[in-house]
Amino acid sequence: MTSAKTLKLAAYELLQFAALAFPALALGERFARLLSDVRGRDDTAYWLAVASSVAYVTSCALLVWVPLRYHALRRRRFKTARWRPTALAYLVLCTLPCFAIVIASSQVQVNAGVRLDHFAELPVSLVMLSLTCVDLVERIRPCRLLGQFDNLDLTFELPGPVLTHLETASSVSNQVQPDQTQNGSPANRQPEPPNKPDAPRRRPDVPAGRSVPIASRTSGAAYLRSSSRAFSGHLGFLARRDARSEVFVDCFLFWLDTAELVRVAGEPAVFYSPWVYPVFILAFLSCLRAVLTPDGPFWSSAGVALQDLPFLVMRVALLAVFGTVTPVLFPVKNALVSLAFFYFTCMTRMKIFNRHSMF
Repeated sequence: MTSAKTLKLAAYELLQFAALAFPALALGERFARLLSDVRGRDDTAYWLAVASSVAYVTSCALLVWVPLRYHALRRRRFKTARWRPTALAYLVLCTLPCFAIVIASSQVQVNAGVRLDHFAELPVSLVMLSLTCVDLVERIRPCRLLGQFDNLDLTFELPGPVLTHLETASSVSNQVQPDQTQNGSPANRQPEPPNKPDAPRRRPDVPAGRSVPIASRTSGAAYLRSSSRAFSGHLGFLARRDARSEVFVDCFLFWLDTAELVRVAGEPAVFYSPWVYPVFILAFLSCLRAVLTPDGPFWSSAGVALQDLPFLVMRVALLAVFGTVTPVLFPVKNALVSLAFFYFTCMTRMKIFNRHSMF
C-alpha cells in the first residue's frame, strides 16, 4: 500500500509540474489565436503556434525539469542550501517565456495596427498564481500535513534575540590574586562555594561580559506554545497559531507587489506603448528573489535591490507619464521599505546615529 509520504510527494510534484506546463500552454494558445485573428483567421498560423508551445513544454519537461527534480529528490542536498534550483528553473522555463509571449502579443497588435486582445487579466491571475504555488510547495515541503504541528520543521525564529546570561567583564585590578599579599604570603582564604550544576556556562568563542543572542527554532516553538496556552476558555481557539497556515499568507503577500506591477502592464495605455518592456523586465527581476531561501542572509538586500528600488522608480515614472494607472499606496510602500532598509542597515552604524541616549 502506498504510504502517506509518497502520496504527498506525488501531489507536490504534480502541482509543480502543472504550474510549469499550464501557463505556457494557455498563453501559447491565446497568442496563437491572436496571430490567427491578425492574419484574417489563418488556421495554419494558429496550429503552428500551438504546436510550438506544446513542443516547448514537452522538451523543457523531459530535458530539464524531470532530471532536475529527480536529482533533487535523490540527493536531498538542495534543501539545505541558500538557494532553490527548482524556483530558478521554473522562472527560466515558465515565467520568462510567459512574459515574452505577452510582450510579443503587444508588438504584433501594434505592428498590425489593431487592438484585439491586450492580455489584461491572464498574466496576473494565471502566471502569478502558478508562481505562488511553486513557491508555496517549496516552503511547505518539509512540513507534515496531518496532525498538530510543533513549529520545528520550518525555519522559525523570534523577531528579536533571546539573551541568555550576562557575565561581568573582569577588569585589570581583578586580575590580581586577592588571596596573596604583596610579599607573596597567602592571606586568609574564604571557602569557595560549591559549583552549581545548573549554572550557565559561557561559550568559549564569546568574550566575557558580552551577551549571547540566541534565536533558535526551539525557543520559537516554545514561545508559540506558551502564547497559545496563555489564553484559555471559550475563546481560547482564537489564540492558536500554526506556522503552516502562516506560510500561505506569507507567500501571497510576497508576490502581491509583483502582481500589481504586472497588472499595470495590462492597462491598454501601457500595454500598447514601449513602457511594456521595462515593466515586464523589472517584474521578472523581482521574481528572482524566489531563488533565495526565505529568511536567508541575502533576503532583505535582494528584496530592496530587485524589487523596492526599481519598482519605486518605475511607478513614479508611470504616474508621471500615464497618470493614476497604479495606486499611490505601492510607490509609498516601496519608498518606506527602501528608506527603512538603508537607515537601519547602514545609517545606524554611523557615529552620529550610534548614540544610545537618542530616542
